[in-house]
Amino acid sequence: MNKDALADIAKRMVAPGKGLLAADESTGTIKKRFDNINLPSTEENRRNWREALFRTEKAMTERISGVILYDETIRQSAADGTPLVKLIEDAGSIPGIKVDMGAKPLAGFPGETVTEGLTGLRERLEEYYTLGARFAKWRAVIEIDIDGRPTPSDYAMRANMHALGRYAALCQEAGIVPIVEPEVLMGGAHNSARCAEVTAKGLDLLYAELDAANVYLPGTILKPNMIVCGKKAENRATPDQVAENTLKVLRAHVPAEVAGIAFLSGGQTSEEATLHLDLMNKIGGNPWPLTYSYGRALQKEALLAWGGSNVEAAQAAFNHRALVNGLAQLGQYEASMEAKAA
Repeated sequence: MNKDALADIAKRMVAPGKGLLAADESTGTIKKRFDNINLPSTEENRRNWREALFRTEKAMTERISGVILYDETIRQSAADGTPLVKLIEDAGSIPGIKVDMGAKPLAGFPGETVTEGLTGLRERLEEYYTLGARFAKWRAVIEIDIDGRPTPSDYAMRANMHALGRYAALCQEAGIVPIVEPEVLMGGAHNSARCAEVTAKGLDLLYAELDAANVYLPGTILKPNMIVCGKKAENRATPDQVAENTLKVLRAHVPAEVAGIAFLSGGQTSEEATLHLDLMNKIGGNPWPLTYSYGRALQKEALLAWGGSNVEAAQAAFNHRALVNGLAQLGQYEASMEAKAA
């Protein structure tokens, strides 16, 4: 393990004014996205969509520090034959790769899941490194109170955090910075307090596993959920409450040595994800940089504008979302920017 190299990559991933583009949708997920614009999910269409994003010069050079890719995408080339990885590198951004195999049912625990993909991971990481990946992502999925039952169970939490620890150690062995993503889902009716409770427990278990696996924390990035209510909750937290509650949990349960925190946008609109990030950075006083690792919150408007062919419109929409999130990373975003863009 080259600790200095890992720490350098991690630091670049959370550079001021920049964040990560999560372009790692699986073939099944991107089909759902394309269904919304009545576009067949062919390999060519998937390639064309991602190429349009990666060729958006202003966003990629000024606001995107790294791009999380899917296995298919890291092997693809643009229409002119240029590898997509090279487009990313030429923009000064860092290629990354999703390496987990998805959440699978956890035997004996109805409704709960464990993320799989450790088998053969060492060899896959070696190959991804040769393909240009310098960071990776593994997502654990934690769901609160499934069907009214008090979930997550201790076993499901421990199983997922143990997998994240083993994954992170294998990444660093391969010279790859691990993004650890213990995502608490927001589909239920839970309130902020319940979200905070489950998130805090998950973080404690996660960092115990990373410590046990001898993972070098300055060479890691945390990708957590924000502390938001479930989508079915009757009383919603205000943006200020989301920011304050999220920081309270992170400050109490994330070691200061971690290189940075790159939030996911689950359970939020694009605008909410930007506003909440901005408010946290306006509060400041954190031991780690706070930035974004957004997929839908960076791509949704751009995909609708693209529609399968309008590259110029897609890139304009992507530029805007990258700009406002880059400003939010600096604590310089104002909600009025959305109205002006509209």
